[in-house]
Amino acid sequence: MGYGVGGGRGCLAKRHMEFKKNPMNYFFQALKKYATFSGRARRKEFWYFILFSIVLEFVVTALLGFFERSFFPPEEGQNPFLPEVSMLLFTVGFFLPRWAVIWRRMHDVGKSGWFGLIPIYNLILACQDGNKGENRFGPDPKA
Repeated sequence: MGYGVGGGRGCLAKRHMEFKKNPMNYFFQALKKYATFSGRARRKEFWYFILFSIVLEFVVTALLGFFERSFFPPEEGQNPFLPEVSMLLFTVGFFLPRWAVIWRRMHDVGKSGWFGLIPIYNLILACQDGNKGENRFGPDPKA
């Protein structure tokens, strides 16, 4: 007995396994493709990478700010040093992976990576579902 039209038990089990997948895997997958601008990135890989990189930057910066203010209070009128350095390091460190995942996300919707430079339009494209099947940039990452 199947579970839906054309799905069968195998399809349901596959879908269930995907939900059990750790979202951090998408973040690490994007980091492994540090400077890979070819291929395609599905929405989950893109959005989880953006989410976890922002959260990681915020948490590390906040912890360093708390640490510095607690143990090395800045002088009057002086900004804390460690949070600013950590933000700079995150900006530099995540520059290539962030652009690579944006580039591959644009490829998934069938556009050139250069569309990632267009401010509002790139956000609209990043929210769209990718092309079904293979396109000129490679195979479907969902397949």
